[in-house]
Amino acid sequence: MLLSRHFDEKVNDLYAEGKVHGTAHFYVGQESVAVGAIAALKEGDVITSTHRGHGHAIAFGLDVDRMAAELLGQATGYCHGKGGSMHIADVGAGMLGANGIVGGSMGIACGAAWAFKRRGQDNAAICFFGEGATNEGIFHETLNMAAIWKLPVVFLCENNQYGMSMSVKKATAIENISDRASAYGMPGVTVAGSTLDEVYNATREALERARAGEGPTLMEAITYRYLGHSKSDANLYRTREEIATWRKQDPIQRFATVLEGEGVLERDEWRKLDEETRLRIEEAFEKASREPDPQPESALEDVYA
Repeated sequence: MLLSRHFDEKVNDLYAEGKVHGTAHFYVGQESVAVGAIAALKEGDVITSTHRGHGHAIAFGLDVDRMAAELLGQATGYCHGKGGSMHIADVGAGMLGANGIVGGSMGIACGAAWAFKRRGQDNAAICFFGEGATNEGIFHETLNMAAIWKLPVVFLCENNQYGMSMSVKKATAIENISDRASAYGMPGVTVAGSTLDEVYNATREALERARAGEGPTLMEAITYRYLGHSKSDANLYRTREEIATWRKQDPIQRFATVLEGEGVLERDEWRKLDEETRLRIEEAFEKASREPDPQPESALEDVYA
């Protein structure tokens, strides 16, 4: 969670300095969802991500050096400097890619889950998406398909309250996104996204169901992004008071308090870990800034048609 937090805060700073091009969508405030869910995976499982995918990649174990190089457009990045913030992937490792299309990774997750089932593998997929994607047609198509075929996939909606500037309360008529699961004959569960243990336990249960051949689950994690939708967001659609209220439930601070209360981590150790992690991210971007640029002749490499 600390790696994810410091990574995105650093990217935010670099973007302001004009050193990161394009746009970026930050995961600050949502870290416990990715970490809690991915902690329940086992070797050979896969995830699909979103445009707000840095936290997913880091929780899955991707190398922050290569991620930093990708965001700076360097040849040593995960996509050789051609994909940038919204397209980090390591297919061989099972991180099947961030995706700039809202809901675009849902079909990919179903495809991976179908492959696992067809091969008789005891593996599963987690598909991350935001609440805004649940009003896209692909959401309904893939949940229906996954339910019919009893695919080993967990659909994990990160309800961070806003699709760009649109409040979920204005865009969706139901109280909980997870209520939509009943239309497809699968379980639906809503958890507090700021509580790591709650996310982990619910995901583990959903994955056990998937591996047992019982099909998919729709999970909803109630969370909040502290920063704007992207770097072009003026943040005029919500109040400072609202953001401050959610910051009081900060997932990292909550988990640190739990660890301290259980005697696992002293406050001084926590501060040291926080600083070490921040320096690790600084080193990653410093190293990335010295990496080579992609060469013009490589422009059409990695293109598939």
